[in-house]
Amino acid sequence: MKYRLQSIVFVLVAFLLGCNEFMVVGVISNIAKSYHASLSTVGLLVTMFALTYAICTPVLTTITAKYDRFKVLMTLMVVFLVGNTLTACSPNLLCLFASRIITAAVAGAIISLVLVYVSIIAPIQKRSMLVATVFSGFSTATIIGVPIGTTISTAFSWHASFAFISILTLIITIFLFFLVPRNTKQAKGSIMHQLQLLRDPRIFLGIVIMVALMSAEYTFYTYIRPIITDVLHYSTTQLNLLLGLVGIMFIIGNTCAGTISGRYGTSKMPLISGACLLLLLLMGLSFTNAFTGIILLCVICLVLGMPGSILQVMFLNVADRNYPEAMNLASSLNPICTNIGVTVGSFTASVSVNFLAIGEIGYIGAIFAIISTIGSVLLIRHDK
Repeated sequence: MKYRLQSIVFVLVAFLLGCNEFMVVGVISNIAKSYHASLSTVGLLVTMFALTYAICTPVLTTITAKYDRFKVLMTLMVVFLVGNTLTACSPNLLCLFASRIITAAVAGAIISLVLVYVSIIAPIQKRSMLVATVFSGFSTATIIGVPIGTTISTAFSWHASFAFISILTLIITIFLFFLVPRNTKQAKGSIMHQLQLLRDPRIFLGIVIMVALMSAEYTFYTYIRPIITDVLHYSTTQLNLLLGLVGIMFIIGNTCAGTISGRYGTSKMPLISGACLLLLLLMGLSFTNAFTGIILLCVICLVLGMPGSILQVMFLNVADRNYPEAMNLASSLNPICTNIGVTVGSFTASVSVNFLAIGEIGYIGAIFAIISTIGSVLLIRHDK
């Protein structure tokens, strides 16, 4: 019973962090209007959050690895609560940017510690599925986080959207306090000892694959809305339904990843990367028809929902067996890679649309998919 409650709370933490990161997308116009700022200026909140997340996560997880995990997690949750509450109460744009930096700085370290606790409480045969389930909480937030924020913002204000996150954070922190194991076995080592993890070829190749696949995803996902409405010619009424459908495919992919990782480890990564490459190359052709276009988007999002969980389980397993002092760092690799990939992919997409039609953006994503396919083949060789 306690294991089930712990699992639910860990999923809720992932959902909370996902809502906090993506909710801003749904209220960005309201923020711009309330501060009399341009959309491009307020849009920097998304880029700044991803960069802060990617930079601070490895630093915090490495520095705090020598301290008691439970105390670190509780402290980070309090900092997150303060940062998000500042967002809800921000009187000006400068304060808003500062508050988003605070939450981004600790968000990655929080999910990293949650994944460490997953590896502690879950029997080895259930680890893959629990990691996938936690990631499904984050994926769910990408689907309903934006609508939740938009709905609350419409009914009250965008400040109320983040106030809702603060209330949720307080409740989840209380549950964590009572459910998270204390005084867990913890191998301690210097920062240099922890960084030895990154020299392992399996870890290095896993990072390359994850960054490449996330970059490939965000070359087209950055423009998912204009792709659906302008390229595939679906109405704005149908847009939210189709975005929800695409998001559900990510969740199904996450769920499938738990089974694949548990049975096959990383041996199916070349197949997954190769499928992404093929689908990206077919994207332009499929977009000539609305039905085939949305089917392809659903299939590629299903496939792209798999690598995160599979690779994160590998990171945790490698650290557990060979680098126990670097467990915190290993658990942070997936969120770091994700945010680097989001930054690279979205930037590449924004440059590419200056000389390519949005409907042809899949060809740019295919370049990253080639890198991930090569990396996946090399990873399997190293695993053997």
